[in-house]
Parts: sequence; structure tokens; C-alpha cells
Amino acid sequence: RHRSTPRLSRFSFLGGRRQKPRRRGEVEGAYVDLYSVRLLLMLLWITLMNVADSFFTLVHLQHGGTEVNPVAGLLLTTGLSSFVLLKSGLISLALVVLCVHKNFHLARLGLWVAAIAYTLLFAYHLSLFGV
Repeated sequence: RHRSTPRLSRFSFLGGRRQKPRRRGEVEGAYVDLYSVRLLLMLLWITLMNVADSFFTLVHLQHGGTEVNPVAGLLLTTGLSSFVLLKSGLISLALVVLCVHKNFHLARLGLWVAAIAYTLLFAYHLSLFGV
């Protein structure tokens, strides 16, 4: 090969060619065309937890609760529908960046932190309901 695989290529969306780098020493920081089912499931979990967070936030606000996250508070000033769309869009953009950079240590750490944080936030929302 004359050059390494680019971050995004036609193979990213139309059936990739490579799931892992060719040589063992190239794993860290390498870009690939295909992504694992495990990564897909993690991304879906984070997305599901983000949607649940938006839903529970709106329910709590309708029952007199307050938003403690200043970024979400700012997004709420745009309206309820805009809040959900903007929040989902921002998180989706971050997930795309983390997915493309999945072979970088910091991106893997970011995915795990996001999954754990959203799971804990989901548990917190459930505790507010007394479940």
C-alpha cells in the first residue's frame, strides 16, 4: 500500500475492507474500514442512554425539577423539541468522532467513560422516580 487508510473513505460507508491493521505494531492509532459488533453495541447503548436522559430530563422538569447541567440548561432555552434535537445531534457528532478514532487510547477511554456515565445517569433518573 502506498498510503495508510484515511479516516473516512468510500469504504467506510460502502462495505469496508479492513477491520484491523496489517501489522501488530500498527494497532494503536490506525484507521480501519470496518467496525466491530461490540463497538456498534456500545454506540447504540450510549445513544439509547442519551435518549433516555433527554426523556427523563423533560419529565423531571415538567414535575418541578431543575436542570443542573449548564449546557443542557442553555439548550433548554431553545425549546423542548430543539433541546432534544440539539442534544442528540451533539452527542451523535461526538460518537462519530470517537467511533472513527476507535484505535486511539483516548477515544476508547472516551467511549467507556460515556457508557458508564450515561448508565449511572440513567440509574440516577430511576432513583428520582423511586424505582
